[in-house]
Parts: sequence; C-alpha cells; structure tokens
Amino acid sequence: MTINVQDSKSLPLQEKIVHNNKTARAIELIILSFLVSMLVYRIISFKDQNHNFPWFLTFLCESWFTFIWILSMNIKWNQSSIITYPERLLERANEFEFPAVDIFVTTADPILEPCIITMNTVLSLLAIEYPTNKLALYLSDDACSPLTYYSLVETTRFAKLWVPFCKKYNIQVRAPFRYFTSNSTPLKDDCLEFQHQWKKMKNLYGDLYKKIELAAQRPFTCDDPNSDFAVFCDVNWSDHQAIIKVISENTDLPIVIYISREKNPKHPHHYKVGAMNVLTRVSGVMTNAPLMLNVDCDMYANNPQVFLHAMCILLGYKNDQDCGFVQIPQAFHDGLKDDPFGNQLANYNYIINGLGALQGIFYMGSNCFHRRKVIYGLSPNDKTKSGNIRNEDLHKVFGKSFELRESAVQILSGSNPKIENRTSPSTLIDASIDVAGCSYEYGTDWGKKVGWLYGSTSEDLLTGINIHGKGWKSVMCSPEPPAFLGCAPSTFPSSLIQQKRWANGLTEILLLSDKNPLLLTMKGNLWFRQALAYYWVCLWGVRSIPEICYAFLPAYCIITGTRFLPKLSEMAFIIPRMGRVIAMTSWFYGFISVMLKLMGLSKTVFEVTQKEHMSNDGVGYHNDKNVNMFTFDKSPVFVPGVVILLVNMTALINSVLKLSKVDYSEIWMEALGLELGEMFCSIWLLLCFWEFLKGLFGNGKHGIPSSSIWKSGVVALFLVCSWKRSSPLL
Repeated sequence: MTINVQDSKSLPLQEKIVHNNKTARAIELIILSFLVSMLVYRIISFKDQNHNFPWFLTFLCESWFTFIWILSMNIKWNQSSIITYPERLLERANEFEFPAVDIFVTTADPILEPCIITMNTVLSLLAIEYPTNKLALYLSDDACSPLTYYSLVETTRFAKLWVPFCKKYNIQVRAPFRYFTSNSTPLKDDCLEFQHQWKKMKNLYGDLYKKIELAAQRPFTCDDPNSDFAVFCDVNWSDHQAIIKVISENTDLPIVIYISREKNPKHPHHYKVGAMNVLTRVSGVMTNAPLMLNVDCDMYANNPQVFLHAMCILLGYKNDQDCGFVQIPQAFHDGLKDDPFGNQLANYNYIINGLGALQGIFYMGSNCFHRRKVIYGLSPNDKTKSGNIRNEDLHKVFGKSFELRESAVQILSGSNPKIENRTSPSTLIDASIDVAGCSYEYGTDWGKKVGWLYGSTSEDLLTGINIHGKGWKSVMCSPEPPAFLGCAPSTFPSSLIQQKRWANGLTEILLLSDKNPLLLTMKGNLWFRQALAYYWVCLWGVRSIPEICYAFLPAYCIITGTRFLPKLSEMAFIIPRMGRVIAMTSWFYGFISVMLKLMGLSKTVFEVTQKEHMSNDGVGYHNDKNVNMFTFDKSPVFVPGVVILLVNMTALINSVLKLSKVDYSEIWMEALGLELGEMFCSIWLLLCFWEFLKGLFGNGKHGIPSSSIWKSGVVALFLVCSWKRSSPLL
C-alpha cells in the first residue's frame, strides 16, 4: 500500500516539530517540589499532632495528588506535533495510487441523535476531496429506524447535486447546516451562475430538511409490501434480523450502504463496539479497503482536505510501524461562552503534544484512520503471505464466512485487488448479512484479539492500548481549519452523563480488563512512559475518592475543632473548578458503577449523549438566552456535589457562630482554633460548586429537584452528626 512519493531530493509529506517547553518544565518541577515538601512536612510533624485522623487522611490524599502530578509530568515532559503538506502529496502521487478508505458512521437513536445531524455528517464525507471510486460510506443504525434509512436515501439523492456543487466552486464547509446559516448569502462579487446555484442548493437543502422533519413526525406505515421499507414493518429495534441496503454504487458518488445489525435479547450486542465490529466485517466482505475511518454521527468533516492530510502521514512513513493509526482531535462547533461545562478539549492540547513525543496519541473513538491489518490483529513484525495462512486458523480468528476469510487474507498479505476488479457490493448482500448476525462471533477472536475489543464502554481506549501493546505507534493530525467538528453536550446533565460513561469505561479497563498497561509493558511492546500515560487517564474514576475526601476535610475539621492545614498556611485546589466538579460527581459515579459490577449488583449500561437539534437556518440551542445557565435533573450524579455543598455550608455556619461568641479582646486566630485555613478551603469549595448553590434556590430545569436535595440533606446530616459525635472537643 506504500506509495513511492519520497526520495532523497524531495521534501517530506509530513514533518515532526519539537516544541521548546523549558519554562513549563520549570513550573511543573516547582509544583512537584512543593507537593513533595508538603508530604515531608506531614511525615515529620505527624507525631506532634493531637488529632491524627485528619492529618493522616490529608497525607494520603496529597500523596495521591503528587502521584497524579508525576503521571501528568511524564506525559507533558516532551512536546511535539506533526505538520502535513497535502499539496506535496498531490504533486507526487496520482489519484489512482491513493489507497481506498471505508468510512464508518455510527448512530444509535434517531431522537437523541437527530437524523438531520447524521445526514449532514454523511453529506460532508461524501463531498470530501478524495477520489470517489476509492470511498465507501457505511452507516450503522443500531436503532433499526425506518426514519434513518429514509433520511439516508433522500440525502443520497440530494448528494448527487450537493457534491458536484461543492467541488466545482471549491466550497470549504461542506455540511449544509453550517454552510447555509441564517446570515449567509452569496457575495455580490460572485458570478451570477454561482449565485443562482447557491440559491438553488439552499432551497433543495431546505426541502430535504422538511422531508426528514415531516417523516419524523409521522408514524411509519407499511403500505407497499414490495417497497424497500417493507423490511422495517413491525420491527423491534432490540430483536430483529440484520438489514443491509446498498443505496448508491456505480455513480459519481462514493458507495453508500445502510446497515442495521441483527439484534437478539439472548445475545450481547456490546453497544457501539459491537456495531464497529459488524461494520468491519461487512465492509471486509463488500469493499475491503486497507484503511478505515470511523466518525461519530455528529462529527462532520469541516476541512475538505482531511483525507489528504491523513494520507501525508499514512504514506509518509517508510515503516508502517511508525503509524498504526492516525487520530484527528475532536473539536466542537458553537461552543458555549467560557465553556461552562468543561466540554472543549483545548485544555488537553499540552497533553496531546506530550503523547506525540511518546508512543503516540490515544485512540479517541472518533475521527480516526485505522489500518485494517492493525484492527485484524497484525503485529508490526508479522510477515504474512497468503499461502502460509491455514484455513483452520482463519476460521478460528475471523469466523465461518468464506468471503470474509478471503478478504482477510488479502489484507494480511498486502495483496489487495484493484478497485476495477472489485465485486459489486449489491451482489454480496447475503454474505454480508451472514457476518452481521449476532451469533457470528461465537468461537472466533472477534472482540478478543481481532477488531474493536470488548470489556469496556470505553472501547476506544481499550482498543488503542491493545494496538500500542503490539508495538504500533500512532500519530495526531491537527490540520487547520479543524478537520472535524461535532456537537458538544448542550446541557449540564448530559455533559456529566458523558463524563460518567468515560470514567466507568476507564475504570473497567483498569480493574476488569486483561489489557493492563503495566502487563503490556512487561509482556508486550508498550513503552513504559506510554503505560504511565494510560494510567493517568484510566485512573479518572479512582481519582474521585481522594478528591471527595479532600473536599470534606475542611468541613470535618471546622465541625470537630481539628485541623489538616499547616499553621498559617492556606491551601486551595490548583486545578480549574469545573475539573473538581466533574471529578467529584461524574467520575465518582463511574467508579461506583464499576464497583457494583464487580460485586455482581449492577450491569454496564451504555448511555447515548443527546445531540443538539439544529434548525434549517443553523439556529439551535446556543441561541437560547439562558444557554449559559446550568440545568439539573433527577440523576443521582448530582447528589455528591449537593452533599459536599451542604456539609461545607454547615461548617461555615458553625464557624460564624463561633465568631459571634468571640471575645474581641482576644486574638481571633486563637479564638477560632486556627480554623482560618479550613474556612478558606470551605469558601473555595462553595465557589467551585457555585452553580449548585444557585440550583438550590432555582426553579424548573435550572433548580435542583427537591428529591435530590432531600437525599443529599439526609447524607449531609448523617455526616455532620457522625463528625460531631467523634469530635475530641465534645
């Protein structure tokens, strides 16, 4: 698959830039020395403390914070990034030399993930700057929704006009809902032909939008038993046969295929990761491209040259081992002012560049170009020839499908057939339905050694660990403008639920998976520093425990008359406040979910994040005047935050009552029993949970439900009373 596009005289297709970060290193070392000095002080002064419990608990928490800081320093110590030059690729390579790419778009709920958003993602990918005969787009519909299928059919019809329009006039934003905003109009300097075509395309997109909206409001009926929609009659989304429809082939568009895999309550379907494995098998039977791109349904292609940027990396290395997959960062359009929910990943750029200097970026679950041979379990040093692969081995690894085994041999041996000789996908529907069955994987290596791995709701990180553990490297590609833009959670509850799902999955990897980073370092080819980087992210859920303990310490010390701070020292959290809120709510519940699963009291549930519904003119949720106001619901994820808030409010009231009894002739510090530091920390925690405080007095969706307040109040009262009884001063 390697193209000879680089010689000793030519400029590289991609270039690695090493960043100077000496100042940042110095600051990190100063913070580390401060943390270590605090630990040394606590050890030395432990014997002098009258109240050992808060002092010892503080020592444990601060030891944990120091450990996490060391893990983050390990990632950030070296900084590098990649610059790509797609214009050089176009100068040196002919289009027929470009490798084929299978594109996977996944959706699971047409209500939480509105079809118009998914269809805009599809349109942006169909209009990408890349040879259309080298592309095949597969849409996985885990809801088995006739609305999604209808929308895809109508969208493909519209794409026959939209794609030529974008390429003829070099349109940069190729998702119509972003291109045709309420304020967009063609410029007066534009030619009359373009103005006419612009108005025509906007009207046609408006018609498409209305069709999808109207179909969403009407119940689906089976009027014609011979129609393409007859297969959806009386279908149960959780119990149905596989449905595969070839919507477009042998046209000027890429191949477009609809898939709804077989579901049966008696068989686990493994949520998104199961859908990804079905997409991999079906595409292996139908088109078998050596490269695969997976995209979430809301992540539209914002940069039409994104494929060329990725090819600069995939084809620019002489050794495939240096690039097992290319990850493109996730960015979000129409971000809320000041990012109140902590959705934007800009704060992680320093982490991302640090990973670039190690074994590579984590697999993030979307916007990623994979080599099919890597997903098929091939290691960098494996040399496989088609004649050396036994049929028995193929059957055990890939399953009973003859077509899939034959395509796997082609991938593993590097002998991909030419596009011109490829069998028409419509003739392979029966074979594809076979590999999309819910029982196909039994007795095979799918989900264990081949494909996306099972065992965690964070299937992306688990699969990435496995790839790095085999010795592959990965590369982050960050072109300008951003390659993909998606919908960030638009409400506080949905943002916390997403964070909870991540923490749940990461904790499952840490405690339940055999892909432990340290074991892969000792037994596999995972770099030691890369393993530490994986621990940094996998410990998100566990980090909530010391965070919550540290948050309760100020209130505990005020109520019991003890202390946990050094004299005349006032210590506050150094991480942004939204990070504290997420850690003590979402991550905590993600950790608790895994603990309950370990005890057999709970099962993993994959919760789909609600996507924002955009109107025809691009107006959506972000135009709401109350958009920056936090909203709440009855989810238990809010309870820890309310408990922390109530306990610290009680502690501060307790301090104020002490103040009212102070003899002002005395020294305040002595009268307060050296509690000023603890009071400062409690006030800081109130500021961290300021939105929760406003929620206590809010109304409607902007107020915390009374049931959550009562539950939190009972827990807070229990803690305060317990601490009062254990107080050595009472």
